Amino acid sequence: MLFRCAPRMKLRCFSSAFKAVLTRTLVLSAAIASLAIQIHAADPLDAPALLRAADAAIKGGQPAEAIKLADKILAADPKDYRALFYRGRAYEESKDTAKALADYDASLKSNPKAAIVLQKRGELQFKLGNFAASIADFDKFIEAMPEQAPHHWQRGISLYYAARFEDGRKQFESHQTVNPYDVENAVWHFLCVARASGAEKAKAALIPIERDSRIPMMQILALFGGKGKPEDVLAAAKTGSAAQQENQLFYAHLYLGLYFEAIGDAKLAREHILKAATGFKAEHYMGDVARVHAQVLRKQSK
Repeated sequence: MLFRCAPRMKLRCFSSAFKAVLTRTLVLSAAIASLAIQIHAADPLDAPALLRAADAAIKGGQPAEAIKLADKILAADPKDYRALFYRGRAYEESKDTAKALADYDASLKSNPKAAIVLQKRGELQFKLGNFAASIADFDKFIEAMPEQAPHHWQRGISLYYAARFEDGRKQFESHQTVNPYDVENAVWHFLCVARASGAEKAKAALIPIERDSRIPMMQILALFGGKGKPEDVLAAAKTGSAAQQENQLFYAHLYLGLYFEAIGDAKLAREHILKAATGFKAEHYMGDVARVHAQVLRKQSK
C-alpha cells in the first residue's frame, strides 16, 4: 500500500519527508566518515618496507637511520620481533652492545625460535666473552635449523674458548665435511686437540688441506704441521698491495699467536695476539676472535 498525502498536507508532508531523508543522509555521512577514520587508524605501517629500508641502512653504514626506521614499527607494536632484531643489529653496529643485547633478548622473548636472532645474539655473546651463553644460543639455532649444524664453525670457536675441547674437535671435524679447503678449520681442530691431548698428537691429527688460495693460509698450515717456520708466514703475508697486506698480516699474527700459545710460548703468543687485535682494522668475525683472545690474555695477566 502506498502512502499519499492529502492536498493540504502535501507541503507539510514533503517537508517532513525531506527532513527525514536529510537526517538519514547526515547520519550515514557521519557513519562513513567515522568508519574512514577507524580504517585509517587501523591501517598498519608498511612494516616489510621499513624493515628492508632498515636493513639497507645498516649495510650502508647508517645505523642511526636504521634505528629510526625500526622505532616507527615499534611505536605501533613494541613487541615486533623483527623490528627489535634490526634495531639490535643497528645498535651493535654502533658499538652499543648493551642496547643491542637488550633488543635481541626482547626479540627472542617475542619469538623464541627466531633462528637469525639466536645466531646474532650468540655471536654478540661471544664478542662479550660470554662463551657458555654463546654456545647455548648457537645450539638453539641448530635446533631450529639442523641442516646448518656442520656449517657452524663459530660454535666450534666458542667451544674452544669455553674449554670444551673435545666438543670443539667434533665440531671442526663436522665442518670439514662441508668446507674441505679451509686451513682455518684445520688449525682450530689442531688447537682443540692440542689443548686436550698435547701438541704432538695435534700435529699427528692435523687435517690435510690440499689448497686454500688465501695468503698466507698454506704457510700457516705448514707451520702447524711442523713443516714451516713463522718467518715463512710473515714473508708470504708481506706480498701484494697495501690493502692485501693489511688483511694478510692480520691473519698471520692471529695464527702465529695461536701457534705459539699451543706450543707453550706465552710471550710470543701474547705479542702476536695483541698485534692482531690492535694493529689492524679487521672488522669481521675473526677480528672479533683476536680481540676476544686479547681480552682473555689481559684478564689472565691481572
